Amino acid sequence: MGHCFDHTDTDSYFGQKTWEKAESQLQKLALELLLQKAALQPRSIDLVCSGDLLNQCISSSFSLRNTGLPALGLYGACSTMAESLLVSSMAVGGGFAQRAVAMTSSHFASSERQYRFPLGYGGQRTPTAQWTVTGSGAALVTANGSGPKIEAATVGIVVDKGIKDANNMGAAMAPAAFETIRTHFDDLGRSPEDYDLIVTGDLGSLGKELAETMFQDAGIHMGNRYQDCGCMIFDPTTQDVHAGGSGCGCSAVVLCGYLLDQIATGKLKRLLFCGTGALLSPVSSQQGESVPGVCHAVAITGGN
Repeated sequence: MGHCFDHTDTDSYFGQKTWEKAESQLQKLALELLLQKAALQPRSIDLVCSGDLLNQCISSSFSLRNTGLPALGLYGACSTMAESLLVSSMAVGGGFAQRAVAMTSSHFASSERQYRFPLGYGGQRTPTAQWTVTGSGAALVTANGSGPKIEAATVGIVVDKGIKDANNMGAAMAPAAFETIRTHFDDLGRSPEDYDLIVTGDLGSLGKELAETMFQDAGIHMGNRYQDCGCMIFDPTTQDVHAGGSGCGCSAVVLCGYLLDQIATGKLKRLLFCGTGALLSPVSSQQGESVPGVCHAVAITGGN
């Protein structure tokens, strides 16, 4: 999906000295590009809802420091893009802000350093492992406009089925995706046929297969309307990413770089965007805890 992105760089440091600073730079670039495309000045933004995978969300807070922008730091792991959209839309819909930015990022190297092994260690990846996407996405949520609209959202519950393998996050998150999507259909009286596309982000190939099995067992026929950002972001035939993509930036760049454009051009009329997150930390894994999962769903339709 490289052709869908506003900015790409072959330097994984993005001109910075560390990967953590590089990820912060990613968010700065995303916000700058968003403001340029919207022809807005920073002072026009009432609220920024952002988060990332790093401890204490340092990529987000460091990217916004000394900008003068009101900021809410969020942590939903890989579900953060959906969570930030959801919180931004509630703030705008409730009249607490006129313009809010939903933003998140992830970086392969900074995530590997925090969650797994130093890259120089050369650790062997398991077949269920996913590849953290280096990327950042930002979306502007406003009270008025002609772009795609957030028409509904479902806040997910935290689901834990006892998965303890931190290299199998798809299996840990799939039950949460199933619960949220089923709840969304029940609450709104809808079915898969009401959407042109339903995407999770990001279960990867194994998690997607598990979710499809759960839908089938529950009598929910997703058909070919269901896709996963972790399966969409990479080309598995030419890129060895094992079970697919992951990270906050995965669903963020698929949404902002591809899916929203599909809606804006009329190729998609109604999208159900379901961010999925594995709510683990290095400490919880070292203490033998299982991996809880969460999923937040945001329904997006075409503009006027």
